[in-house]
Amino acid sequence: MGEKRTYHQYCGLASALDVVGERWTLLVVRELLMGPRRYVELLADLPGLGTNLLAERLKFLVEKGVVEQVDLHGTGSRLAYRLTAVGQDLRPLVLGLARWGLEFVGEVSPQDTVRPHWGFLAVESMLRPELATAVDESYEFRVDDEVFHIEVRSRVPRAVKGPAVEPAMKAVTDATSFVQIGAGRLTPLAAMVMGRLRLDGDIDAVLRCCALMGIDAGAGRTTAEVPASATS
Repeated sequence: MGEKRTYHQYCGLASALDVVGERWTLLVVRELLMGPRRYVELLADLPGLGTNLLAERLKFLVEKGVVEQVDLHGTGSRLAYRLTAVGQDLRPLVLGLARWGLEFVGEVSPQDTVRPHWGFLAVESMLRPELATAVDESYEFRVDDEVFHIEVRSRVPRAVKGPAVEPAMKAVTDATSFVQIGAGRLTPLAAMVMGRLRLDGDIDAVLRCCALMGIDAGAGRTTAEVPASATS
């Protein structure tokens, strides 16, 4: 293992990059923002990252107090990694970068990897709380085998893992289409026409959800009607 590189600049940004600026580090943080993960799980969801490099990145983050090892089951085995309070402070920064990065999402290639659980962080990053309405409701997303939802209460939206209780809208899609919709490369209407998105719910709720996430619905009220049977 080589000596850790540093910018040798007495500056907060440079110091931050000394910790998380190495290749793969922020993607490791992204995975841990979903909750504690075992080493094998991290390795599986970060294809292209070799086991030695993953071990190096985790060791460094533990030394810096960004990540810690935890015994989730109290057995002394099957240890997992999770973010410390210092590591959790990276959440708004990572979400901001994820939202900013959607501007540069191109066409998906055969070499690209996509994981459905990334959709949860994508939703969280896309939320625009200032656009939340006074309507209390929830919007459920089923992205491949992952389920999560947005809950709006008293004009405060939050992303929540798991299914919603009586959601005003349900969306069913695949991970690639979800990213393309979020990046503005595909409108919900176009995705529905192509059979890549199924929607069920009140059209007003659909439009409120799109607005809350900064998504162009791709149609007006007349043409964007969502049938209740769309997910059947």
